[in-house]
Amino acid sequence: MDIQGCRNEIDRIDGELQQLFEKRMRMAAEISRLKSQRSISTVNAEREREILLRVDGNATPDLRLYSRVLFTTLFDLSRSYQNRLRHPNGAVSEVIAKARRSSGLPDRGQIACQGVEGAYSQQACDKLFALPGITYFRSFAGVAQAVEKGLCQYGVLPIENSSHGTVNAVYDLVRDHRFFIVRSLKLHVRHALLANPGATMDSIREIISHEQAIGQCSRFLKDHPNIKVTAVENTAIAAKQVSESGRNDLAAISSARCAELYGLAVVDDHVQNSDNNYTRFICISKELEIYPGANRISLMMSLPHRPGALYSIIAKFAALGLNLTKLESRPVPGSDFEFLFYFDLESSVDSPETLSVLNELAAVPSERFVFLGNYSEI
Repeated sequence: MDIQGCRNEIDRIDGELQQLFEKRMRMAAEISRLKSQRSISTVNAEREREILLRVDGNATPDLRLYSRVLFTTLFDLSRSYQNRLRHPNGAVSEVIAKARRSSGLPDRGQIACQGVEGAYSQQACDKLFALPGITYFRSFAGVAQAVEKGLCQYGVLPIENSSHGTVNAVYDLVRDHRFFIVRSLKLHVRHALLANPGATMDSIREIISHEQAIGQCSRFLKDHPNIKVTAVENTAIAAKQVSESGRNDLAAISSARCAELYGLAVVDDHVQNSDNNYTRFICISKELEIYPGANRISLMMSLPHRPGALYSIIAKFAALGLNLTKLESRPVPGSDFEFLFYFDLESSVDSPETLSVLNELAAVPSERFVFLGNYSEI
């Protein structure tokens, strides 16, 4: 048999597989109907294990592993189809319907930011809102709490940097507090070394800044091993502390804007590892708000401790052609190696297929699922 003959045979077999697959899914739908009548869970681990053992025993040795993968995938598809049939109008649909807004994000409001005047969070806030009233907090947790308690309408938090990675403290806040993402922003960040007028590189004995900025300037700091490096709450706070100290041996890694604000001199304006340095900020709110043009979805989920659990979730997104732009995991405090997973997807709840998958994921009672928002990024 030549190549074309083999392809023709594969096409014939594929046709048979398609018919058998649809027949199997119809049986899965019938089982779902019967289970629903008796309030029985969709998942039956014992039954799945029994089938896998039978398949493993019947498969030829060189195809045993592939047979196992095939049937595991079939189980996942069957569960997905059954859950969709049992929850056609899921809880996520109801929440999203109430969250939709007909116009854009307000151009003013009371906004919570971490730091002091000149902080990068404040710069992000000014790009998100035309006329913001800003309340400053010393910590990221303070921003989250202000939004959660209704003290501020919105909050602005950094969540990741292009050169130094995730801001873990903020992901932990997503886990521990109740808020939603309504917008995100990529801000170009340019650090400079600031000191009191008259200070020189030779006179500086200590540099202070936020830990993220310290990481983004690691090469510069490595070239000056005799200078002490101290982490503080914020880059703008660092600049303010240098100004208030009056010391010529203390400097801050901060923005040139802070040099103007706090009467400092720029000792070196090229201290970061890369000029292509961006920080992504999220704008958070107490209640879910979805504005026109939203094209990014964020989720938080716990997954069962079984092989392929994460793959099965990613496969659902891939099947719909959704681009997964972020996957992050954070440990659950007080548990033994249990993790929460965070997903960012390029999609919209206007897509019926995407909404169906979200409803399906939310319908699994044994796992934690949080829809964090559908929003746009600027």
